[in-house]
Amino acid sequence: MRKLALLCSLNKTAMNKHQININVHLDKENMPEHIDWSASGSHSENPQAAKGILLSLWDGQEKTALRIDLWTKKMMVDEMNDFFFQTMMTLADTYTRATRNEELANEFKEFARNFKKKAEEKMIREEGENK
Repeated sequence: MRKLALLCSLNKTAMNKHQININVHLDKENMPEHIDWSASGSHSENPQAAKGILLSLWDGQEKTALRIDLWTKKMMVDEMNDFFFQTMMTLADTYTRATRNEELANEFKEFARNFKKKAEEKMIREEGENK
């Protein structure tokens, strides 16, 4: 099992620095088997397990988003659907704080709710087909 480690540092102030550590354990085919993370200043002393990670970084010079999207083999489709729904809802909240454009953020939330509804309907259809 190989291990891929990501290290992110957050500077709250010039004198206060925090780190976020993300460890990704890979199988022989370089597929994530286990993901855990820890952060300085966290209430937990032990790394926390995660089944997925969506990390986006903005390169202001190149004007492009850099992404790392990983999930373990153990993550189920219903969990992925919830993960995406919750991520979209929090992205809308972040967008509101960053731009104060509540109208557009509300449209994004409505899209997220519609996404969740369709994902749930598809899961129910597929469960019925598999019986």
